[in-house]
Amino acid sequence: MTTKEALPTYLTMLNTLDGTRDETGASPSPWTVWGRAWTAEENRHGDLLNKYLYRTGRVDMKQIEKTIQSEPPPSLTATLLATPRSTETTSSRVCGLIAADEKWHENAYTRIVEKLFEIDPEGAMLGLEDMMRKISMPAHLMYDGQDKNLFEHFSLVAQRTGVYTTKDYAGILVKRWNVESITGLSARALKTQDFVCGLPPRILRLDERAQSRVKKGPKTNWIFNRESRSLGVKGKRCTL
Repeated sequence: MTTKEALPTYLTMLNTLDGTRDETGASPSPWTVWGRAWTAEENRHGDLLNKYLYRTGRVDMKQIEKTIQSEPPPSLTATLLATPRSTETTSSRVCGLIAADEKWHENAYTRIVEKLFEIDPEGAMLGLEDMMRKISMPAHLMYDGQDKNLFEHFSLVAQRTGVYTTKDYAGILVKRWNVESITGLSARALKTQDFVCGLPPRILRLDERAQSRVKKGPKTNWIFNRESRSLGVKGKRCTL
């Protein structure tokens, strides 16, 4: 939710790049039309999740709002779309509506990269390597004014509940675009291909390390400085 609340400001980053720059705010180019629609839709997602959390009374909205307002400008990021699990009817409906939109976003991202590999496999391969070497998660610098390790604590909870994990990356990074089967590359791009194809095993090792760190839920100011914990509910898990 904190990332989605900040997403409309991502237009400021897109407006600094050739090809996506929207100097008038109404440019008809496909990239700028997409950028305006995408960030507007994400803003609605953020509003919906924000209001839902506020009405539940289960979180400290003051601390969450501090986190949102301190969200730094976007850097090079990669987002994996994960649908939150819930045992509550209302939150399930909310997450279902948002997940449907996010699936469209994911399809757009992956099809764009597919097309890049089709028309310029060399450039796409080098670009993928560059991104993976610089990658950082959305909101990795988030801060609520108190917890300097807020993102790390959030990540531990997400990892333990299985909603948003390093395994997700290992599953799609190479297979989705058949990176290992691309041919006709230069010596430099072939070296890049080896690097990218070697990432899934490394990511899985990171997952194993992460799993060993999540036996106990960290405290977070988002939930009134209580320790988060997973509880089994009718075969499912929820986080308190």
